[in-house]
Amino acid sequence: MNFISIFYGLFLLSVLGIYWSVTNQKLRLWTLLIASLVFYGSLNIQYIPLFLVLTFINFRLGLEIGNNTAHGKYTVNWQLSNEEWQFAQADWNRRRLKLLWLGVSLNVLLLLGFKYLPTIFQYVFNREINSPDSAFKLIAPLGISFFTFECIAYLVDVYRGAPATKQLLKFATYKLFFAKLISGPITRYHSLSSQLHKPKFPSAERVTEGLWLISRGAVKKGILADNLGIFVDLCFGNLQRAGSADLWLATFAYGLQLYLDFSGYVDIARGSALLFGLLLPENFNFPYFSTSIAEFWRRWHITLGDWLRNYLYFPLGGSRQGLTRTCWNLFIVMLIAGIWHGSAWGFVVWGIYHGLALGIHRLTDEISDRFENLAHFWQNPLGIVVAWFLTQLMVFTSWIWFRLPNLQDSSWVIQHLWGHSADAQFVQKVYIESLNMSQYQLAALLGILAGFMSIIYAFYSRLKLEFNWPVKLVFVPLCLYAVWLLAPEGSLPYIYFDF
Repeated sequence: MNFISIFYGLFLLSVLGIYWSVTNQKLRLWTLLIASLVFYGSLNIQYIPLFLVLTFINFRLGLEIGNNTAHGKYTVNWQLSNEEWQFAQADWNRRRLKLLWLGVSLNVLLLLGFKYLPTIFQYVFNREINSPDSAFKLIAPLGISFFTFECIAYLVDVYRGAPATKQLLKFATYKLFFAKLISGPITRYHSLSSQLHKPKFPSAERVTEGLWLISRGAVKKGILADNLGIFVDLCFGNLQRAGSADLWLATFAYGLQLYLDFSGYVDIARGSALLFGLLLPENFNFPYFSTSIAEFWRRWHITLGDWLRNYLYFPLGGSRQGLTRTCWNLFIVMLIAGIWHGSAWGFVVWGIYHGLALGIHRLTDEISDRFENLAHFWQNPLGIVVAWFLTQLMVFTSWIWFRLPNLQDSSWVIQHLWGHSADAQFVQKVYIESLNMSQYQLAALLGILAGFMSIIYAFYSRLKLEFNWPVKLVFVPLCLYAVWLLAPEGSLPYIYFDF
């Protein structure tokens, strides 16, 4: 079931009608859970039993980890001495730590198994496990990465002292909620639990905001990202014939496509959740206007960045153990982030690239703190522009490995970014026949899109101005009608569904 389809609209309206027509909280949770299973079943029905079993296992592990009173002879009572109680607590904390490691290992091994077993099988046996003639196929379930990350976050939060839920129905509803199941945003249980407890019927302003987010996300995905994707696929699908200018245009177009595709999905997810009285976290905050790579990761895929900080960077020591250890921790975190995205070597290179960039940024900060003139330079207009340009140059070139994770393809692009001319057939097939525009017209359209994003950024983030809810309500049908008219036939799949 595609987010941008009449079927999803009818599905959403039907579930909303049932959800708000019942007053019993358990019935509402059952409504959301069953609807989520139906939604996922329309995409990946064979893995529903797996998700249900994993939900139950993580629920039980959370209960055991959260039970912080000792069992048997160590039961809490006034007859125990302080020394005996301390030994009892130490013994129980060791057991809780073992349970945590069991839960984390189970989730990580499951994720690695689905994502990397086919690659390992190919390297060891020189045969693709998912080839057409293979009797056994292993295809990763949609949303497995986001699902396991949320499970790990829940278990760690409970270990750190957050209360474990005793309501399996509520936990299962949180885990399988259709709006966020496949591509996030990564949501912590305790932030959504209170909202699921007693959801309030949304006000007219909230309903409008939800509809606005859905329509805005549809425009981002259906009109902008999918049309950009046509050129990106044509160019990167014919690498040997593309020229350097074409490769730069495709790299820039892919960076915009990826952002619009993923943020469009999140807008629809957050808008859908708002109609149920639920607030999901934001995942993007104008990342392409960041002036440092560290700021970029505070604005791009915010919930993943938050997860990496809380459950990897801080446990590794964060920035508390000196500059060298800080840079090393940043490198490890981004390397793991690259591995999380996929089994191809291109994702590893992408993670290493970002890890090195974060380390260089931290070193630059340290040097700037020691030299007052350098610190002032980064704060004046010229320095801000230079910082922004260097940051975005790094980010957009890193997307080459993201889009072409095969190192042979991505290396070819890197080597031909300068001084390489396109052949005439490429120009004829791509620009004239497929796009019906010249290379310069395409570059101008990309520039106009970037300029439009700059205007939105200035109004929203700098001037703190945005449409009020009656104006948004007027734009909702206009946006949806525009998508119906202008979206290309056969919409492209969401990019982050692969992760």
